[in-house]
Amino acid sequence: MPAGNAIERSRPESRYLDAGGILTHYVEMGEGMPTILIHGGGAGADCWGNWRISMPLFAERCRAIAIDLVGFGRSDVPDPARFAYSQDDRDRQLAEFIVALDAGPVNLAGNSTGGLTSIGAAQLVPELVNKVILMGSAGIETGIITPLKALTEYDFTEQGIRRIIGSLANPAFTVSDDLVEYRHRLSVDRETRKGYSAFMGWIGSQGGLHRPEEFIAALKHQTLVFHGKDDAVVPVESAYRLLELIENSAGYIMPHCGHWAMMEYPEAFARHSLRFLFDD
Repeated sequence: MPAGNAIERSRPESRYLDAGGILTHYVEMGEGMPTILIHGGGAGADCWGNWRISMPLFAERCRAIAIDLVGFGRSDVPDPARFAYSQDDRDRQLAEFIVALDAGPVNLAGNSTGGLTSIGAAQLVPELVNKVILMGSAGIETGIITPLKALTEYDFTEQGIRRIIGSLANPAFTVSDDLVEYRHRLSVDRETRKGYSAFMGWIGSQGGLHRPEEFIAALKHQTLVFHGKDDAVVPVESAYRLLELIENSAGYIMPHCGHWAMMEYPEAFARHSLRFLFDD
């Protein structure tokens, strides 16, 4: 990564944990009860690029930890010939990371793929999870709708990254050249590219990124469903269905917001999230 990239220069010290055989990269800041922040599945996504704006706001009240999912960022990229890149794989990675962290009950805040992964991990280690935030979360079956094709048909160019960001954020969101460069360079790493292609191939084979409704309804933790009203990737109707399925859930629908609340409206997202985590 070029020294001039402001996003790379500002990244906290890298840390690693073995999460069930997957060496998992993470960054952290703050003190207190851990809140694990889980990014989505777009090309070039990683713990820092996706959470760098919101993370310091969370760190004012907790130990904020952002991780790289398997195949993304600086975490392991297993050989697709021997690793499925399925949703079960991501669920297990997060659950094993929570165990390896060995820091008592944690909160989970996941965006998109990270939201669905939070649902699965919370059920694998329920006693180690306190509360869950699902922000623009995948999980409800919608099929591969047109805005998702920017992700599933990514061509590994900077223009392709701009198309992805355009599908994720609201039209007024300012896309910096640093963000485009940062995500593009992560996405074209030879190993990461293989992992991403395998991940998207698995999603295509499933007709989208979703779980059976009875699986989602089995989540019994206190849950905040936070969703952008103008989310084009995961329609807001998905949030309403999550609220119907998850017994102990509350919701907040953010106006003029797309799929990236933590980047589009970081202060509002952090404010509502922290109130739910620590004041309710």
